[in-house]
Amino acid sequence: MEPSVKTPGDYIEILKRRKWSLILPALIIFLVAAVVALTLPSIYKSTATILIEEQEIPADFVATTVTSFVEQRLQSINQRVMTYTQLLDIINRYKLYQDLREKRTTEEIVEKMSEDILFEPISVEAIDRRTGRPTTATIAFTLAYEGKHPQTVQQVTNVLTSLFLRENLEVRERQTKETSKFIEAEMGKVQVDLDKVERAIAQFKEKHINELPSLLQLNLQSLQNVQTSIERLNEQLLGLKQKKEYLGSQLADVQPNLGQERRSRLEELKLQLAYLKSRFSDEYPDVIKAKAEIAEIENKVSTWDNLSESPDNKPDNPAYITLAAQLAGSKVDIDSVNRQIENFDKMATEYRRRIAATPGVEEEYNSLIVEQVNTQAKHTDLMMKLMEAKVAHGLETEQKGERFTLIEPARLPEKPYNPNRLAILLIGLVLGIGLGSGTAYLREVSDQSVRSARGLAMATGSPVLASIPDIVTKRDILRARLKRVSLVAGALLVVIAGLAVFHYMVMDLNIFWAKVVRRMPL
Repeated sequence: MEPSVKTPGDYIEILKRRKWSLILPALIIFLVAAVVALTLPSIYKSTATILIEEQEIPADFVATTVTSFVEQRLQSINQRVMTYTQLLDIINRYKLYQDLREKRTTEEIVEKMSEDILFEPISVEAIDRRTGRPTTATIAFTLAYEGKHPQTVQQVTNVLTSLFLRENLEVRERQTKETSKFIEAEMGKVQVDLDKVERAIAQFKEKHINELPSLLQLNLQSLQNVQTSIERLNEQLLGLKQKKEYLGSQLADVQPNLGQERRSRLEELKLQLAYLKSRFSDEYPDVIKAKAEIAEIENKVSTWDNLSESPDNKPDNPAYITLAAQLAGSKVDIDSVNRQIENFDKMATEYRRRIAATPGVEEEYNSLIVEQVNTQAKHTDLMMKLMEAKVAHGLETEQKGERFTLIEPARLPEKPYNPNRLAILLIGLVLGIGLGSGTAYLREVSDQSVRSARGLAMATGSPVLASIPDIVTKRDILRARLKRVSLVAGALLVVIAGLAVFHYMVMDLNIFWAKVVRRMPL
């Protein structure tokens, strides 16, 4: 039985004894890893870097109408570019995945291409201008494509890059254009509403032309003037009525015709003559004068009596005519003043009606005015926004706004991106050594043989008296030579394989030799 504590010499003996148990599994696993590394197809990767530049003109002067975040817009553009139709067109144009055409469906091939396209944003820590807080800002993004052919990979990456650049321009222009069209359409609707409100106000003013709130003070002043005029006319009417009564009383005391007046005078003269005759003789001057006047009046009275018998007899007394004319004028004046008072009363009634209707009209009128003001303000606001949207559209069409700039175009890949053959070989080597070590350990643990005198003495508890050395024959010598030759040949093969691996997976040997010669001192 082996002792539980082993010396370094014991481990060396175990390595010599179990070398093939260690080497063969390690070699097999390493060869399998080498075969896998060499047989896996080379995958090339071409990458383009696109910078997201801010707009050239300060936002304080020209504000863009594209308000979505960069990350959101990038994802939107990515979804637009990575459509089934776009990818299928690229596949057919460059004849990609020819080896999968007969094994998979078109949908699976398009899905495979979608997996081979790599989109990765590049973000940095920045300060948000709106909030002043630190945030993560996307300043660029990379676009890559993986494939088996370097030139095709580069071409496909360039096509994808151009699609991203074009889609960004089209999206921004389309958004600004749609914004302008939408605002213009909304402004047209608001203009229709504004025209409708203005027509309603015009019709309302025409219907209530004298009852508008702006005419309230004028109506009040007019009503006051009318009332003042009515008071003045009433005073004038009172004076005219008094004048009429006075003229009527005067006219009643005056005879309309002069004949009647002279008869009364004739009677008076006759009485006076009789009185004079009773005191004086016929030659008395007063008697003579009275007789002469009586004779004259009788002559005139007889003439007037003849005239009074005609049907068109009219007053001929000037005083009577004058008074009658004045009385008739007073009546006309009274009728005129009454008509004026009646007209002014109607006007006062109309003004009172206007004043009473003004509050109700004012409420409806103010409602229309408020609607007009609000609609006009909305129209003005939309007009300003439309101007801003048109300026923003010009900003995008002139490519002065935020834009994508290709700062690193897709390059032709010179070495494969995948698989990492060196890593596969190292993993195979580590796994092989581990498996070989495990195999050697299991065989050693399961082997109960006694291989030394010390081990035999410890196993039996008796001392060993003698030991027979190894007997080397010619065959053993020949076998030893063959082993040495095999080891040298194996070492040469390992060196050759290592050079081949270095040449194909690390660096071309010619390039490596040129670098070495360049660094050697002359």
